[in-house]
Amino acid sequence: MIFSKISKKTNDSFSLRMFVIMKFTLGKEERLKSRKLIGRLYSEGESIKKFPLKMVYLQTEHTSKYPTQVGVSVPKRLFKKAVDRNRIKRLLRESYRLQKEIVYSEVDKPYVFMISYLAKEEWKYADIEDKMRKLLTLFIEKTSKNEE
Repeated sequence: MIFSKISKKTNDSFSLRMFVIMKFTLGKEERLKSRKLIGRLYSEGESIKKFPLKMVYLQTEHTSKYPTQVGVSVPKRLFKKAVDRNRIKRLLRESYRLQKEIVYSEVDKPYVFMISYLAKEEWKYADIEDKMRKLLTLFIEKTSKNEE
């Protein structure tokens, strides 16, 4: 019902952006997988922190039709067991998936970013979700300030 109203807009990217927001998915095309892009991201990108999360981002073209591509990482030196690392990565992806409309509604240029987990112990999901919201808001503030 809402989508039919939005699709009548003339701007296709706007309707795609709104459709993605409504779906609340994090599909294959929205995930950062390219080794070349990840290498460029860490060599040329800028970073922001909201403990226990750190985001490294870079404004660049990518192959996806979505405005951003995201990757998550948890260091092996802090969490030795793969089970623990994978659980934290699932929590990070889920909190981003539910809050990506913060970024999608504000970003006009394509971005790639990597979100890393910095804490030495596992946090509760509610705390991670709150910090993710603050991190994404900080990202929007910083990128909009750079564009002006």
